Amino acid sequence: MAFPVEIQDCIFQELETQELPPLLRVNSHFNAIGTRILYRIIPDLPMARCIACLRVLCATPASAVLVRKLSIDWSAHRIVGNLFRLLRDTLTHLTSLQHLSIELSPQDNHYSLAWILHGCRSRLRTLGTSIRCDPQLAEVLESQPDLVELCLRGFQTKQPFMLSAQAMPRLKMFRAVHAGPAVISSVVRGRPIEGVSLSMFIEDAFLPLDALLLSSRPIKRLTIMSLDNTPPNVLLPEIANRLPELEALHVVVLMAIFDRGTLEDSGPTLRKFSDLRYLTFMAAGSASIEDEGEIARTWGKACPTLRTIILPKGKVWFERDGKWTCCG
Repeated sequence: MAFPVEIQDCIFQELETQELPPLLRVNSHFNAIGTRILYRIIPDLPMARCIACLRVLCATPASAVLVRKLSIDWSAHRIVGNLFRLLRDTLTHLTSLQHLSIELSPQDNHYSLAWILHGCRSRLRTLGTSIRCDPQLAEVLESQPDLVELCLRGFQTKQPFMLSAQAMPRLKMFRAVHAGPAVISSVVRGRPIEGVSLSMFIEDAFLPLDALLLSSRPIKRLTIMSLDNTPPNVLLPEIANRLPELEALHVVVLMAIFDRGTLEDSGPTLRKFSDLRYLTFMAAGSASIEDEGEIARTWGKACPTLRTIILPKGKVWFERDGKWTCCG
């Protein structure tokens, strides 16, 4: 008895990518299902295979229309103009594309390359790119009303990065790696963003946190990569004063060392959070597992809504029967 096409589709999805080509040669029925699965998600590929794939997509519209997700990682290569044009031309054929990621090399990221995305005619739901944040990239974002998740990994320039109030009206998640307060403000302002990941640089002070107040909804999830030496008993109050409705907070401090006393002293600042459930604080330090247990108990007492705490040792602390304990 033959399975319905929907069941066969589910079975094919469980196969590894390298297992699909032989099935394409079984018969026309298997070929149709296998082709649909094979082209639905195109992951990062070695350069030679990536170029061949882009050429096939340009030459066969029937295959191009099947693509829902495309990931390009050229971060280890300097790219020539012809290859950029091939990628742009390919994007014009991917009319059903919903998820796009483009990672370029640090050298190429210094140039204005948003013109590559001008060929994208599909309505994306997620976009991640290391293309620099300039007016040309802002123009691309203006043309994507269905975006719900945006990741800008590119450098910020001195050129204005302005977005209209009508741009990206559905945006809920925003990640910024190198972008400063100006870009963050432009993206967040007036949009229903609830989840943010950003980097904090010493020259920006707390301006990136101020920019988050421009969201039309309370920020619920925040991840911070801190590149200065601000202690937690200073950083946490600044966050709590601006974003008291956070449910999840993850902080990674790269340029500071904290001991048990410093972290325990940060406990009272957590009282300002009304619904904080998940807290991660990673930094270099000398605290032992026993020290982290005391820190977790102090923080849990200050903020009763906390469910899990992750500290520099990487252990997940949680409350059970009135006591804070960890796995392992």
